[in-house]
Amino acid sequence: MPWKTMDIREQRVSFVVAASRGEKPLSGLCQEFGISRPTGYLWLARYREQGLAGIAERSRRPARSPERTAAEVEEQVVALRQRYPDWGARKLQVLLRPRGLELARSTIHRILLRHGLIRDDERQGPAPQRFERGAPNELWQMDFKGPLCGAERVGPLSVLDDHSRYVVVLQKMASTSGDLVREHLQGAFGACGVPEGMLMDHGIPWWSAQSPQGFTKLSLWLMKQGIALHWGRIRHPQTQGKVERFHGELQRALQRRPPRAGLQDWLDEFRWEHNHVRPHEALGMQTPGTRWRRSEQRYDPNPPAWEYRGGSRVLRVDSDGKIKLKGEHWLISRALSGERIQLVATEQRVLVYYCRTLVRELDLANQRSTIVERWLRDESAQTRL
Repeated sequence: MPWKTMDIREQRVSFVVAASRGEKPLSGLCQEFGISRPTGYLWLARYREQGLAGIAERSRRPARSPERTAAEVEEQVVALRQRYPDWGARKLQVLLRPRGLELARSTIHRILLRHGLIRDDERQGPAPQRFERGAPNELWQMDFKGPLCGAERVGPLSVLDDHSRYVVVLQKMASTSGDLVREHLQGAFGACGVPEGMLMDHGIPWWSAQSPQGFTKLSLWLMKQGIALHWGRIRHPQTQGKVERFHGELQRALQRRPPRAGLQDWLDEFRWEHNHVRPHEALGMQTPGTRWRRSEQRYDPNPPAWEYRGGSRVLRVDSDGKIKLKGEHWLISRALSGERIQLVATEQRVLVYYCRTLVRELDLANQRSTIVERWLRDESAQTRL
């Protein structure tokens, strides 16, 4: 179970739950999760002292590094660059190879420099260390791009598979309406199946700043589909690095080869190119389409009530959004009134799940109920009961 293939927060939660319950010897757990024993002891100590806030991911810093051919060869390189003006030397190298041109990336880059085809905004380093899910459809990233032109209120909606970078949805939108987003997600679920989880930012329509718990009609609908929801850190777009990088790619392509007809037709063509033509460095210069497959989880427009695993403690949230536990009333979420939730005890703390999404952490010793997704942005966002 290598850490790089799954969400780090989710892995750490699973580790400290198992370690706190003494399900296995700690050395065995560390080996199973692919970490050292000192790291395991450190996370367990942080969890016991601070709860989930203690095992939140610390910041990382990226690093970087980059760098006469026959005229007819240069002409082919230039022609291909003009066909794909937003592609760099590595991607052009892949398309040149089937033509019998085995050129080094640095050679292609120098040709582009000589012909004035490298712009200042392309002189950037590689992406920082990447973390990705181990298989397609374990996690989809979803976000709105900024408006593509001044006449638009919102940009297109993008949904991208974390493992393969396959773009599931690229749709021009008239607004950020939750009903409109749901309509396009239903189409994606019908065509591609349902993912295990989805990652979004704290924005409309999947998060509401007006709601104390942040849930919206759209996010509750997604959870009822059995999708575990994850929200990125506030002011940390790198949490959704793959969809952000895709949006940069989209913006560069739009600037250098603007649509000649309707925008949605251009977006459809660009999505096909991204999925099936454009080589991706993080995929060993393969295309996303070669790494992606349809999810085996089929979409059900009327899903049955969620079944929690046998033996787990399940309670129903009352009309005030609370549950009664050990003689105390604990606020869970008014949006979940009447819904069944699962409780997972870990020493003096209880983790609260709705369907597959971790929504609350209850600190029994200090009488605190913490919104789990907010410990990513504000560790002090707690409600004393």
